[in-house]
Amino acid sequence: MPRPHVAGESDICMLIDYTGMYRTAVVRGSVHHQENSCTQKEDKGSDSGDPPVTVKLHDSATLPCFGRCPGSARWTVTRTSCRSVKEGYQMIHEEYLKGNFSLIITRADFSKRGWYTCNCDSRDVCDVQLKIEPLNTTVEIMPGQSLILRLDVSDPVEVIYNSTATPGASGGQICTVDGGSLQCKPEYTQRAVITSDLVLREVSPSDSGVYAVMDKRSKDVIHTYTVAVQDVRKTRVWKDGYQEGSADGYQKADADGYQRGLGVGAGAVGIVLLAVGVILGIFAAPHVRPLIQRFRGEDPSARRGEEGSLREIGAAGGGVDVPLAGDPQPERGSQSSGD
Repeated sequence: MPRPHVAGESDICMLIDYTGMYRTAVVRGSVHHQENSCTQKEDKGSDSGDPPVTVKLHDSATLPCFGRCPGSARWTVTRTSCRSVKEGYQMIHEEYLKGNFSLIITRADFSKRGWYTCNCDSRDVCDVQLKIEPLNTTVEIMPGQSLILRLDVSDPVEVIYNSTATPGASGGQICTVDGGSLQCKPEYTQRAVITSDLVLREVSPSDSGVYAVMDKRSKDVIHTYTVAVQDVRKTRVWKDGYQEGSADGYQKADADGYQRGLGVGAGAVGIVLLAVGVILGIFAAPHVRPLIQRFRGEDPSARRGEEGSLREIGAAGGGVDVPLAGDPQPERGSQSSGD
C-alpha cells in the first residue's frame, strides 16, 4: 500500500541494519536507504490502511512485519530529529530466519512515536505507525490555586480547552508551546507561564473543564486533564472532614451530656434523701428517744423519782417550789391561801 504524505519535513533515522547476523545498530544521524547522509523527507500521514500499533506509556511494543528478504533488512523511523532516537530496539534472529522481521521496542515512550519502515535491499516491506495511549489525569483544585499541565514531550504542542462550567460554551486552542516559546489567547496571557510545564495561575470555577495537550504536527493527544475547580464547601475533602468533625462533635456531646446527667441525677437524689431524713427526724424523735435511753442503760422511772426528791427538798426548806418537767404551771395572777 502506498504511504500517504503530508507537508512537513522529517529525518529518516536508521535503527537496525540486519544482514542475517544478529546485530543492532542505532545511528545518531539520518539516512535514506543506502545513503549515509542526512536527508529530509515528508512526514507520513495518519490515513494509512493498516491500523497503528497503540500501547501504554513504557510498555513494550511489537511492530509486525513478515516477508522474504534474501539480503539486508533495515528498520528506519520518521522523526523530526534523529537526536531523539535512543537504544531499545531489537529483532529476534530465529524469527528473522523464518521471515519474521518484526521490530520490538522494549520500552515505548512518547519520543518513539512515529512511522516505522522496514525495507529489504532498498525495497519497502512494511510501514507501521506507533502511537502511545494518551495519559488521563483528574484534578480537583481550589479557586485561586495554579493548574499545572505537564507537556510530556519536547515537540511543539497546543493546549485545547473544552469548558464544563458554562453549558454550550465552545472549546478551542488556548495556548501553543514550542520549546521555551509560549503563545496564548489574550484572556490567558497574564495567567499562563511556561516552565518545564504549562502553569495556569489563579484558577476559578469557570476554568473547570477538559484540557488536552496535543502534538501540533501529528495531532496526537498526549495528555488529557479533567479539571474541577470547586468552592471549598463543595469539595469531597471538605465534606468528608465536615462529616467526621460532626460525628466527633456528636459523640463528645453525647458523652458530656451523659456525664452531666449522672451528676444532676445524683444531686437530686441526695436532696430528696436529705428531705426525707429531716421529716422522719421530726416525727419519729418522741418514739426514738426512749429507745436511745434504754440502749444507754437509763431507767425512765428512776428519772421520775429524782424529780420527786427535788420537789420534797424544796418544800422542807420553805423555798419556792421549783417546777419540774411535767408539772402543771400555776396560772398567772393567782394568790396563795395565806394571803
